[in-house]
Amino acid sequence: MRFPAFRPRQLLLLFVLLSLFLFVGASTTYAAPQEAPTAVQTQGYYYTVQWGDTLSQVAVRSGTTMQAIMLANPQIVNPNLLYAGTVIFIPTGTPQPVPPIAPPSGGQQCRAYHTVLPGQYLLQIGNLYGVSPFAIAEANQIYNLNRIFYGQVLCIP
Repeated sequence: MRFPAFRPRQLLLLFVLLSLFLFVGASTTYAAPQEAPTAVQTQGYYYTVQWGDTLSQVAVRSGTTMQAIMLANPQIVNPNLLYAGTVIFIPTGTPQPVPPIAPPSGGQQCRAYHTVLPGQYLLQIGNLYGVSPFAIAEANQIYNLNRIFYGQVLCIP
């Protein structure tokens, strides 16, 4: 099978069209917060994530918490996955105190309260108190055992 011979001008046109197609297909889109800003979210600024940034570093530099940034940016599903070039909203308003969590229907009371430290996870916290991480998750209405935040106060049943 013989392929047709292309002239240099045809090759250049083909290259330009292919490059344009790839460039348009790979354009970056920025996701703004999808919800209307609340009273706490009205004060703040937008930040473009830089290469090597983590959500905890951005929170510390901004004087806020990871949880506040996650609440202001519902498009961030996994706090461990931040991409360079993503624009996020950094709330600077005074955060509202978290309302106390009602005990589950079983009537369990909180034996202790634990403030999550950087790098901690439910299994580790459960081992500290001799409690199952599932019991902690149930008492705090946590549906994803991998999604707890630095500074979050947990009820230990």
